[in-house]
Amino acid sequence: MGRSEHQIRHGGPERRPAGIDGTTGAVAVNTPPEHWRYARHLESLAAVSGQPAEAEAVAAVLRDPDLVMAESAVVTHLDRRAAGLLADEAFPAWAQAVGAAIGGRTFAARRLREWTLLKAVTRGEPWSAAELLAASDWCQGTAARSLHADDALRLLAEGARTRRVRNAAAQRLLRRAAVGA
Repeated sequence: MGRSEHQIRHGGPERRPAGIDGTTGAVAVNTPPEHWRYARHLESLAAVSGQPAEAEAVAAVLRDPDLVMAESAVVTHLDRRAAGLLADEAFPAWAQAVGAAIGGRTFAARRLREWTLLKAVTRGEPWSAAELLAASDWCQGTAARSLHADDALRLLAEGARTRRVRNAAAQRLLRRAAVGA
């Protein structure tokens, strides 16, 4: 077990008395261990690339005893990685590998499915209007702010769950029409 893994399992670095500013350097004396582990998990996930290594890192984080914190770290990582891979040919293989590591974690699995839906819309692949309308507020909001597919934006402008998303999609359509005119 390396130093990072040891620190993650044992709640962080050794804590020394606080300095004048109330900190011990990088970690404040009163920082809860789960906050420190969350940051370390994000660092370890960001440091890996490639499906086998990344999937193993995701599985390792999900073995943390604080299940909510671990899943939150994984979802934050998914959001960062998927956004960068959205238009990349490597997305399907990445999603499959990470999806296997996530297993039955409901929230993380749903987020990965929603990123897969956003990828399909972005790349002009088959997607379902019913699936986009049933997606979470996060997914609909992300779609309204980032998609360039007029049919998806029209769908969200007319039928998204929240007024904020409907307005964002309608505004994007208006701006796109003004630029195209």
